[in-house]
Amino acid sequence: MHLNTTAAIITGGASGLGEATARHFANEGAQVTLLDRDATRGAQIAQEINAHFAEADVTDEASVQAALRFARDKMGRITAAVNCAGIADAIKTIGRDGPHSLAAFQRSIDINLVGTFNVARLAADAMQSNAPEADGARGVIINTASIAAFDGQKGQAAYAASKGGVVGLCLPMARDLARIGIRVMTIAPGIFMTPMLAGLSEEVQAQLAADVPCPPRLGDPDEYARLAGFIVSAGYLNGEVIRIDGALRMR
Repeated sequence: MHLNTTAAIITGGASGLGEATARHFANEGAQVTLLDRDATRGAQIAQEINAHFAEADVTDEASVQAALRFARDKMGRITAAVNCAGIADAIKTIGRDGPHSLAAFQRSIDINLVGTFNVARLAADAMQSNAPEADGARGVIINTASIAAFDGQKGQAAYAASKGGVVGLCLPMARDLARIGIRVMTIAPGIFMTPMLAGLSEEVQAQLAADVPCPPRLGDPDEYARLAGFIVSAGYLNGEVIRIDGALRMR
């Protein structure tokens, strides 16, 4: 597969890692459809990069089905799906206000894990009708976990659990889909300069960056985007989780 012949859907495409990925893919000649709940920002970005936009809630089956139908109508097919939609709450198991809200925990699981699986399974269903390439390839799915899946910090019980689930999905899903030529990969980012971190003070950002061994800075979303693009084009990558974190191990 090559980026300039790829037809990709990208969830969370209106901001952060998803936006960077959409811009990179489009710059490399790919057809792109952004999926996001933010219709205003999503449509704006799609117009800027000559892409398409579909408002979608990744946790809702009918919403994603409609978005994928739209994407196939606009692009002719879907050969790549990049799951970037997600949330990151910071809530301790027992805090000043009592035990962790069960509703907040459920929301993290629903969006980060269930939403990822929902989009992946429906995208795979769309991909299986693609004509195979010479090596049998019909598509690739790239999910987004986090290094919190491996060494989550305090306040990350829900987030780490949801991202750990995304890691756990990778290999069995890759094995499930191998027979129809669909690869599944997962990226586990470290601390990236996304809108969630951009709202922090420069002092806090500097403290976070100082913990990264090399290079001692926050990740650039474009670095995630370029890794996603490489995964699309590197057809022998399958069933694996790649950390992109500057060798950071949180403690």
